[in-house]
Amino acid sequence: MANKKDNTMFTPVIAVAPGQTIRENMKHLGMNQKELALRLGITTKHLSNVINGKDPITYETALRLETVLGPRAQFWMNLETNYQLTKARLKKEVDLERDLEVLKDLPYKIMSDFGWVPVTSKRNERVYNLRRFFGVTNLELVPRTANAMFRKHKQVGEISNLGVMAWLRKAEIDGMEVRVKRFNRSKLKSYIPLFRELTLKSPEEFYPRLQQLCANCGVALVLVKQLPKTYICGAALWRRNNPIVALSVRGKRADIFWFSFFHEIAHLINHSKKISSVSYEQGDPEDDANKKASDYLIPASLYNKFINEYDYRDKRAITDYAQKAGVAPYILVGRLLHDELIDYASYSDLRPSFEIVY
Repeated sequence: MANKKDNTMFTPVIAVAPGQTIRENMKHLGMNQKELALRLGITTKHLSNVINGKDPITYETALRLETVLGPRAQFWMNLETNYQLTKARLKKEVDLERDLEVLKDLPYKIMSDFGWVPVTSKRNERVYNLRRFFGVTNLELVPRTANAMFRKHKQVGEISNLGVMAWLRKAEIDGMEVRVKRFNRSKLKSYIPLFRELTLKSPEEFYPRLQQLCANCGVALVLVKQLPKTYICGAALWRRNNPIVALSVRGKRADIFWFSFFHEIAHLINHSKKISSVSYEQGDPEDDANKKASDYLIPASLYNKFINEYDYRDKRAITDYAQKAGVAPYILVGRLLHDELIDYASYSDLRPSFEIVY
């Protein structure tokens, strides 16, 4: 009985330039390179580049080779095509090997649990899925594509740079889907009192309204689930001439959420839209945004008045003054904690945990 035909595709391990075949024909015909160049009507340098794979065989060169060396032009074009495809395939394999190393530093399982990428246990498929997720030809390009300023929570361990990049990319993808008006910096600033009032509402009340107000100003507000070792509270980035503000709701503390929101808003109001590259350093732009966010939530004059004229350790005084200032008590508590005027343990009941369903 005849054996079944083997349909296994042969994959070359090296790319052989068409010049090898040209050399063989030259040897068979007893020609040197100078003579062949003369007969082809091209320069010796150009023929040398073709033979050594530096220049491709063009349609015109293929027709010249057909006339001088004999095989049809299609033969030479096929050699060139196979050479270029093999080179590209071999490069792709090298890129894949490199990306498999990069894959080790990305939390693929968690990203797939979140629905960011398809579920698969195959490493090659994970690489291809991540390339599509990040919109890059290889994963080594990912760090170059991020462009944002971050507010970083006090981390407890080493930061995963690629995890941060994945978080940022998800923010970008989700933000591009939010319908917003043209960005209006003046309107955004005028909405600060409205944003402050929303601190008095529950998450199910304030978040839809907050997102709507932001959209009216041209800002896409999105929530992005936290990835391990990222410690990111929020980020601001620009796409299509509109900003995206992304928050992680890290720690599920209301005061952290609102401070992060106002911090990103401060960037959009006070800084250029030419956002700096991703950095883990808290430079001047971050310090300035922190100060502006604090003042947006509780104006410095009101805060200083409370510190100087009231017993800021008294919970009743905190609650009453916060209502007078038009913000939730946890906003004032968060400010006092930041300034180390009170301790975390004694005032945890004034810092509610919350969850935004989205």
